[in-house]
Amino acid sequence: MKHKQNLIVLIGPTGVGKTELSLSIAENFNTEIISADSRQLYRQLQIGTAAPTPLQLSRVKHHLVGTLELTDYYSAAKYEEEVIKLLEELFQKKDIYVLTGGSMMYIDAVCKGIDDIPTVDEETRTILLDRYKNEGLEQLVSELKLLDPTYYNNVDLKNPKRVIHALEICYMTGLPYSSFLTQEAKERPFNIIKIGLNRDREELYGRINRRVLEMEKEGLIEEVKSVYQFKGLNSLNTVGYKEIIKYLDSEWTKDFAIQKIQQNSRNYAKKQLTWFKRDQDIEWFHPDEYEQIIKYISDKIELSK
Repeated sequence: MKHKQNLIVLIGPTGVGKTELSLSIAENFNTEIISADSRQLYRQLQIGTAAPTPLQLSRVKHHLVGTLELTDYYSAAKYEEEVIKLLEELFQKKDIYVLTGGSMMYIDAVCKGIDDIPTVDEETRTILLDRYKNEGLEQLVSELKLLDPTYYNNVDLKNPKRVIHALEICYMTGLPYSSFLTQEAKERPFNIIKIGLNRDREELYGRINRRVLEMEKEGLIEEVKSVYQFKGLNSLNTVGYKEIIKYLDSEWTKDFAIQKIQQNSRNYAKKQLTWFKRDQDIEWFHPDEYEQIIKYISDKIELSK
């Protein structure tokens, strides 16, 4: 379906070069950027999330960067609601915007929509979190296998957030969490132009390793120290922070923590690429192919008129 408005979606693995290219694309089309990074939302997390610098923010207006406190509850469903509402307002001013980031669920939430899943009440959330702290993940995984074997067979069983949320829905509704997952894409009132960025594995991994070392020089450890009191929150259960927390807890040496950040970042990049490669609507480019990318976007916009 053709629409007047266009959303350029720039995606790719961590460290590939999305930030600088998104700025150039936004400047070319005289528009603004919406972040699709689930951790850049938190204002206290700048170095470890490679958030846009003040200089970059001055070049192009950004939305949904540094808007949350670490204690704020947030989800992909809430992100979908917020971005769709934001786009309704923004498209009244311009016909083109850029959405960029590497958070797979957040990208899909905007492009395809999230299933309508009941909101979890505070009592249920507190009960499950307490059980996770007291009984551990293994017990909850065993329970999920009984209550929702379908979701059990598909979910990352090492991800406590996913397991806990599924059990919350099971307890609240008396129904399997998987019964709420329809996987039906929602129709959006704007065109979506997806650009994927990738590099050769050796090149990408080298960039990731160097970026982690740069983060340490820029003050990553000091940044983690400043939010250490919140270490039990999900907002800090992410690459770059959980490893430094282990160092601060004297479980790991500093060098080992840095190596683990590099390793976990490479693993995350691999996971991102596996996720994105399933989407046939993505046109892939090397980040250096700026002119080809601009031409591809321009052609797509022209076709939508």
